[in-house]
Amino acid sequence: MQRLIYILLFSLLCHFSWAQTSEKQRNLELRKEQILKEIKNVQKMLLTEKSKERNVLAEIAEQNKKIRLSQELIQNTQQQVRLLTDNIYKNQLQINKLQKELGVLKEDYAKMIAKSYKSRSEQSRIMFVLSSENFLQAYKRIQYMKQYANFRKNQGEEVKVKSTELQAIVATLEVQKGKQRVLLNDAEREKKDLEKDRLKQEELVALIKKDQKKYNEQIKKKQEETRAIDKQIQKLIREAIAEANRKAREEAAKAAAKAGKKPVAPTKSNTTTFELTPEGKIIANNFRANQGSLPWPVAKGYISLPYGDQPHPVQSQLTIHNSGLEISTEPGSEARSVFGGEVLQVQVLSGGNKAVLIQHGDYITVYQNLSSVSVKKGDKVSIKQSIGTIGTNATGRAVLKFLLSHNTTIHNPQSWLSKSN
Repeated sequence: MQRLIYILLFSLLCHFSWAQTSEKQRNLELRKEQILKEIKNVQKMLLTEKSKERNVLAEIAEQNKKIRLSQELIQNTQQQVRLLTDNIYKNQLQINKLQKELGVLKEDYAKMIAKSYKSRSEQSRIMFVLSSENFLQAYKRIQYMKQYANFRKNQGEEVKVKSTELQAIVATLEVQKGKQRVLLNDAEREKKDLEKDRLKQEELVALIKKDQKKYNEQIKKKQEETRAIDKQIQKLIREAIAEANRKAREEAAKAAAKAGKKPVAPTKSNTTTFELTPEGKIIANNFRANQGSLPWPVAKGYISLPYGDQPHPVQSQLTIHNSGLEISTEPGSEARSVFGGEVLQVQVLSGGNKAVLIQHGDYITVYQNLSSVSVKKGDKVSIKQSIGTIGTNATGRAVLKFLLSHNTTIHNPQSWLSKSN
């Protein structure tokens, strides 16, 4: 009985461990699918670049993204291989253990059967009982024979259980070895693709070195434009906060006058923090509660330039700052609101493209580089509602600049968006 309990507990522990491993494997497979999808999108953008007037800087940026994704894909595959290798090793240990236990069980069972065969005569069993010295001894001998018969039956069942368990683990092991072979082949192919991408990148960098001055001027101009637009956006955010607060105070004054209360004396305009109403606080809390699960501001696309300080994709000695996310998408794509809110501002920025600012309590999302806008100031928008068409540059690339701020403090938008779009 104790032996059966031990086997049951061992099986439950193995099942729990297998379930945890399977969950890790599923997560890795889901991430792999997402990476492959992003690589496909980048490849499509690269083909678009080549079909239009060539922009080497843009092409290098796309190629860099593809290389980073390929590296992540290889790491993902390596993790899957390591996980499978660990599982194969554990299953092989379990097979060895079960084979040993099964051998011992079969040997014991064979001896017991042989012994039972020798004493199989019904007469000998009757004589064994009748030769008892008293009734109590006869009763004990009968009970002993019953227990022995049950033990034989349990031993036979245990041999069957062990055999079935062993066959199942062997079958699982074969499947895992097959998956391991496929993943190893995938990893080898991914490494070759990465090497091709790196060679292509070297060719593009060599083109830039031929005309270093021209490209340095392009980089400098781009950085100056970015800084000017960032200042413009910060000014718009402060103005929007001040106007929203002024409007809230006016509405509060009207409500007070209507209720016959003394109007509140006007205060200096606050340009850094929203003065939230109870409804605004609810919206802000709901927005904050969705951090990490907000939908992307585009239906399809990938992050071509992440948030924060980073080396320039071409001139590694230069550090560039990105106040938001640059998301590359297909020409003609629409920008969409990541959460319900109210349009604070619609403005034309330096360069002619437009920006839409949407308030979500004391949070603001900003959508830059729009060629056309389908909302106006004061409009209520819902989650995933289209707010305009994303503009394209001279090479036909459609890139949305997406910012997120809490009052006037800029946050990294990527930590707020869901992992996939």
